[in-house]
Amino acid sequence: MFFMEVFYFLNFTMKSTVEKKDRYNWCVTGTLDTHLSSSDLWNIISRPSNLELFHPFCDKNPVIAWPGVGSIDQIFYYSGLVLERNFISWIENKGYDLLIGKKNGELSFVSWQIKENGGGSKLSVSIYPYAYNKGRKLINILPYLLVVKPILTSYINSVMKGLEHYINTNRKVKKNQFGNHKFFSN
Repeated sequence: MFFMEVFYFLNFTMKSTVEKKDRYNWCVTGTLDTHLSSSDLWNIISRPSNLELFHPFCDKNPVIAWPGVGSIDQIFYYSGLVLERNFISWIENKGYDLLIGKKNGELSFVSWQIKENGGGSKLSVSIYPYAYNKGRKLINILPYLLVVKPILTSYINSVMKGLEHYINTNRKVKKNQFGNHKFFSN
């Protein structure tokens, strides 16, 4: 059983890496070190409508299909923006990869990965946005570095703070609890 899990994890990781390298130039990553075991952290991030617990810009997170590969949910942001998440890989207690975007629009790639970390676990969420992140690096580097990266860094840091808050207090985050965001909150 152990070897089967290792095989699936390696296959999952290699598939994710190929997907990332083939489509996008850069990513923004947020991390959270926690005292929780990987299975306890997994139980939070893999439950239906999980973003309603810890995402400070999420008004609601309805599920269309759940759980596993093929899962679909939506994020209704306080700004009025609605994005759909389509889960393309799902490994119990390890993480998942998804494509996110407006319905029938451009898609960004997001990878949620859990690793054991001493007596706890570490979550890394890497966002590979579609905007200024495909094709010619020389043309896209300035808009990406000056516009996209700061926006997404602020965003993912707030989500990580929200998850940390939820883990430490067992209370849902409040709207814009760590400050407003010009694209995702009002």
